[in-house]
Amino acid sequence: MDSVNIIWFRRDLRLADNAALYHALKSDNAVLPMFIFDRNILDKLEDKADRRVEFIHAALKEMQHQLTEMGSSLTVLYTTPIDAFKQLLAQYSINKVFTNHDYEQYAMDRDAQIANLLQEHGASLHTYKDQVIFEKDEVTKDDGKPYTVFTPFSNKWKAALRPFHLKAYPTEKYFNNFYKQSALPIPTLESMGFVAVDKPFPSKELNLALVSKYQEQRNFPAIKGTSQLGVHLRFGTVSIRAIGRQCQDLSTTFLNELIWRDFYHAILWHFPHLRRGEAFKKEYALIEWENNETYFEKWCAGKTGYPIVDAGMRELNATGFMHNRVRMIVASFLTKHLLIDWRWGELYFAQKLLDFDYAANNGGWQWAAGCGCDAAPYFRVFNPTLQTEKFDKDLKYIRKWVPELDSFQYPQPIVTHEVARKKVLEVYAKALKG
Repeated sequence: MDSVNIIWFRRDLRLADNAALYHALKSDNAVLPMFIFDRNILDKLEDKADRRVEFIHAALKEMQHQLTEMGSSLTVLYTTPIDAFKQLLAQYSINKVFTNHDYEQYAMDRDAQIANLLQEHGASLHTYKDQVIFEKDEVTKDDGKPYTVFTPFSNKWKAALRPFHLKAYPTEKYFNNFYKQSALPIPTLESMGFVAVDKPFPSKELNLALVSKYQEQRNFPAIKGTSQLGVHLRFGTVSIRAIGRQCQDLSTTFLNELIWRDFYHAILWHFPHLRRGEAFKKEYALIEWENNETYFEKWCAGKTGYPIVDAGMRELNATGFMHNRVRMIVASFLTKHLLIDWRWGELYFAQKLLDFDYAANNGGWQWAAGCGCDAAPYFRVFNPTLQTEKFDKDLKYIRKWVPELDSFQYPQPIVTHEVARKKVLEVYAKALKG
């Protein structure tokens, strides 16, 4: 039985500049690379054309190509994590397992379970920071308490940043320490019950010209003014440190987007009730949502009669992406025009977004609903018409996704802005008076 250490890939699907991989390759054993298509997650996905599974599969094939050129191979298993490690423990003498931190509740419970199993077999689990630049308690107030407002967090983050925080892990130096074996097959999408849509994914290359104009262009959905790197950061096919190095001197506004990721991950870490689906501001639990299912279905389908909202939802349904400005508009509309619980929208985004990340998605939805940390105040209600005039005045974005805009086929608005605004202010005020 061969003695190995294992690198367990999860949200870090790359061989370059990978913290856990670096430490694994520098350890005292040959390193077996491994990924688990987790049935605890995949079996719950109703959409069998889920492009996130396809994205992961494509990333694994790219990694496998690199590894086979080195005389190694990924071991890719389609099972539950606990069964995967029982299988590996029966095949190999495992000393250490290396992996990168994951901050979601399921992931932390899973890792604790695996750590216990490994300990029973005389092995150990070692985890590292990789998907954020600062984590957990690394950016706090002087008294050690967490920040709950972005701007002071951002200022402290920037003051704390040193070159080594963005330095790449030189994994390439140690590639000869991968466990040598013939290429193993990766389960096909079809064998796991999924189908490929086979459309191109956004590029993983950071467009530096785009970054330099990010401040001026980022709010206009008809312009290609955002990086669309979200899916790559979500699954770790690019290094957050590399993106930080490239953008830090080009655009403070773009760098702030990376800081928002760290902020929401820190909030999730410090306030565990968020992982249970609760509002950050607990008094917002008293809001009497109307939760009209017909309205919700029209919102999901992009048939509300508000063109900017409908364009955003149709873009999401067709591509798995939605422009960030439009995300704020559609989230505000659902919660404040339709009085539908923000968790309904959060779940829909979780099902549809290619770049779905629990911390950022939860933070964004709670911001829109007014119940989150550093949130838009409850009395701020986006006017979709004014938002359109500001950010899509020529209707280029809207006409792309709502071609029937000027025809009789386009629906009338399902609610009236002023009436909806008056109602939501009354409902929120009543709840928050307690």
